[in-house]
Amino acid sequence: MAETSLVLRLAGPLQSWGARSQFNRRETQDRPTKSGVIGLLAAAQGRRRADSIEDLVGLRLAVRVDQPGSLLRDYHTVSDIRGVPLLSASTNAKGRQTSTSPKKFTHVTSRYYVQDAVFVAVVEGPRQLLEDLALAVLRPAYPLALGRRSCPPARPLLVTRNDNPDGESIWPGAAAEVVLAVPWQASESWQNRQNGVASMAYTVDDPEGMDVVSDVPVSFDPQRRQMVSRRVQHGWVTLTDGRDGSADARDHDPFALLGW
Repeated sequence: MAETSLVLRLAGPLQSWGARSQFNRRETQDRPTKSGVIGLLAAAQGRRRADSIEDLVGLRLAVRVDQPGSLLRDYHTVSDIRGVPLLSASTNAKGRQTSTSPKKFTHVTSRYYVQDAVFVAVVEGPRQLLEDLALAVLRPAYPLALGRRSCPPARPLLVTRNDNPDGESIWPGAAAEVVLAVPWQASESWQNRQNGVASMAYTVDDPEGMDVVSDVPVSFDPQRRQMVSRRVQHGWVTLTDGRDGSADARDHDPFALLGW
């Protein structure tokens, strides 16, 4: 059976792709996690948190960093509008959360985001499943977000082969191939700052990969949330914006101006 892929453009003012953090410190990875991409697709299809995601977990993922953005730390406080003590993580015999002891009326939390970033996520799988997912992304059952509910996308998510609304939504080829072929999705201003050419990092699922990442969800059910690991391979690809006279970034010599 021919390999097929679906391509998503993940671009927004803020994104947050957590893999391990919780409670008062919410960190973000420097690129989308598999749990985040699967969660986005599941939400698009209208799946509830307790619904099975077994078919989505089996999809192969590749992620390319088209515009890396920068890290943002948000100083965040939490309190109860009624002025009562906040609840703790502990529960009583009836399964109800208990108040903090000593009483605490404000929690200070740190939340991290990637700002002004653009990523390309390539999802490889059966054609029929990908076609269903493409339709869901265009008409999502729930509002879609980039890792966290407060991070809506700023540009259309689906990248077609012709990069227009009427283009083919399914790309031929495996994720490892398509991630190298998708045109550069960074903003025009960012491409201009790079003089129309840049080397971009990418990560792709690979059973023989040298790195291990623990971001594959078993379930999104709050009662049995669990992550398992996957092996990935890292690489670099150089892309241009097609302007005349663009030089390959690999030909850049940082010592040329010194005459060395």
